[in-house]
Amino acid sequence: MELNKIRNFCIIAHIDHGKSTLADRMLEITWTIEKRDMKHGQMLDTMELEQERWITIKLQPVRMEYKWHELNLIDTPGHVDFQYEVSRSLASVEGAVLVVDATQGIEAQTLSNVYMAIENDLDIIPVLNKIDLPAADVERVSEELINLLWCSRDEIISVSAKTWENVEAVLEAIVERISQPNIFEEEQANNELKALVFDSQYDNYRWVVSYVKVFSWEIKKWDTLHFLNTSKKIEANDVWFFAPTYKSSWVIHTWEIGYIVTGLKSIRDAQIWDTVWKCKGKNIDDAQAIEWFKEVTPFIYAGMFPISTDEYPDLKDAIERLMLNDSSLTKEPSVSPALWHWFRCGFLGLLHLDIVKERMMREFGLDVIMTSPQVTYKVRFLGDKAQAYERMWGFAFEENWQTYTYAYISNPEDLPNSRELYVDMEEPIAKCELITPKEFVWNLMQLAQERRWVFLNQAFIDEDRVMLTYELPMAELIGDFYDELKSLSSWYASMNYDFLRYQKDDLVKLDILINSERIDALSMICHKEQANYYWWRVVSKLKEVIPRALFKIPLQAAIWGKIVARETLSAMRKDVTAKLYGWDISRKRKLLDKQKKWKKKMKQFWKVNIPSEAFVNLLKK
Repeated sequence: MELNKIRNFCIIAHIDHGKSTLADRMLEITWTIEKRDMKHGQMLDTMELEQERWITIKLQPVRMEYKWHELNLIDTPGHVDFQYEVSRSLASVEGAVLVVDATQGIEAQTLSNVYMAIENDLDIIPVLNKIDLPAADVERVSEELINLLWCSRDEIISVSAKTWENVEAVLEAIVERISQPNIFEEEQANNELKALVFDSQYDNYRWVVSYVKVFSWEIKKWDTLHFLNTSKKIEANDVWFFAPTYKSSWVIHTWEIGYIVTGLKSIRDAQIWDTVWKCKGKNIDDAQAIEWFKEVTPFIYAGMFPISTDEYPDLKDAIERLMLNDSSLTKEPSVSPALWHWFRCGFLGLLHLDIVKERMMREFGLDVIMTSPQVTYKVRFLGDKAQAYERMWGFAFEENWQTYTYAYISNPEDLPNSRELYVDMEEPIAKCELITPKEFVWNLMQLAQERRWVFLNQAFIDEDRVMLTYELPMAELIGDFYDELKSLSSWYASMNYDFLRYQKDDLVKLDILINSERIDALSMICHKEQANYYWWRVVSKLKEVIPRALFKIPLQAAIWGKIVARETLSAMRKDVTAKLYGWDISRKRKLLDKQKKWKKKMKQFWKVNIPSEAFVNLLKK
């Protein structure tokens, strides 16, 4: 295929704006897949979980042929929790098709995707979808796109992916408006292969499969290749492209998107960000890796426990396989006295957390326990006191003639048990954009005041919709905020957020004690004003979910070691006097005193075991 005949593009949109349906129509028009083979809608959503929830979770490449042009499409997710998938897709293409629902208009995630596309200097093709619906307002939404992209009215393509109306015009625009790829001229002249690994997956039969985009030269089957960052040498067992099933091609040419069967069994040897390299007559030490997209930073962290301790090795293997396919997932092994071995995992949001847990069950047959999510806090220590916490990594610098050390903490157990052992604590602050109909503005402003938000700006997108901009602590986003946002706006409001900075605030560590033993999995860091609500909710819920024992169980909440709340789980009573006959009061008292002493001894030496079912019920919102 000639270089000027290749077009690489992706489709970006807010969730439920018809992006995957438009991709299906493109596959049918280009005869990449026949209509009789359409087993279900959204053919590029290959995961069973995607088809059930009607959302796109993973980016999915596919190759099409249209009017003697090779079109490499990457279908992307639309939810904010999977924005990292979108960023990697945008870094691998030259153009983007922006799909906007003609009935809803521009949403918060639409703005975020457009800004990322502009940063990557992509050619953007605006498309209005769902024009066949009675509620479609083409003129109003077109004006919104014109104001956003500074484009002309003629550049906007109005389509209906469901009825096929004007879909072929989108393919024509892709061929005409999207620029042809630029090659690495020096590497191409020297026959030096450089390809970017933008995604990977683990196949049970082929092991590690890497998705690549070739920037110079070509990859052939049985070529000897090198991963520059991991210094791993492989032989390409096979090379494929996706149309939409795997098809062997024997060679991937310059600026094409394809797959490499690496033959690697360890997922650590083929990471996203890496560069596939090959060059005869050149030393690998002189090769330079491609620097393209940035590494992801998880926003929230949660503990992941196996139901049974025997399943820990299976859980470890499952997480590592998911990390290959989902590069935004991170893990850190840990040990808990109450729940044994577990992992501290990082996620981009609550939906991301829920999807990972569901994939654990469906793909690996593991039912796991997730703790309450926490964000990462920035803690400042004095130089002499920080030495007691060498396990916390950080960097030192001079400030006011004293040395301070900063440590980033996502696990509350890493925080000192005394407030006097550190200087202060900072929490992550995000910039949040809310787009809502104007009749719900007051409801959302009241919600913002309850969540410690700081108002920044209010702007009208059109005469009916408003965009509110706030600064807020990210800890306020990981609870039930999204549900309340949708409830207060009758499901019309949309939200997008980005990390801004760390900011100092009055934060405390809340510990939960069961039978005077601290349960580290239930510890949390929260704002001092909200601590009363949290300890009351957790202690009350514990009283409901923990089964009763033969002795009283105290349930306590403590802030910096000071008990602030207590509930007592009453003991199960065994009638030891049931076997007595008559009215021998001395015998009755003797049996009751013996039972009392036995319960006291049992309370002192026995431990309270929290059953997994009770732990799961406790963490449910």
